[in-house]
Amino acid sequence: MSYGLGAYKKTSIHTASKEQILLMLYQAAIKNCKKAITAIEEKNISAKGEFIGKLQDIVIELNNSLDFEIGGKVAEELSSLYDFILFSSTQANIKIDKEPLEGCLNVLITLYDGWNEAIKQMKVEKK
Repeated sequence: MSYGLGAYKKTSIHTASKEQILLMLYQAAIKNCKKAITAIEEKNISAKGEFIGKLQDIVIELNNSLDFEIGGKVAEELSSLYDFILFSSTQANIKIDKEPLEGCLNVLITLYDGWNEAIKQMKVEKK
């Protein structure tokens, strides 16, 4: 059963557009941020570290994919937001405090919603 799910996920990633992959990365970051918050609430320290680590890996990947030549000021602003998420999630990890993660979650959801709308608009304009 899990093989089928793994194969499905692998296929969906390989066939996804760049825009879909971007949204998938944000969804995964949001999911891991929420799981880290829950782990802190449940005092599950090892799970907290695991989920924050996954969150940070995704944010680092998003940051590394920025093109400052093409993106200019927008890329700079995104990089600053990613730095904020990395700093805040590190603080949450060290202090075992969910509050910094809640700030990260708000930023991630806002970015996801913004990209989602931009992608929808782009598709409308292509028609």
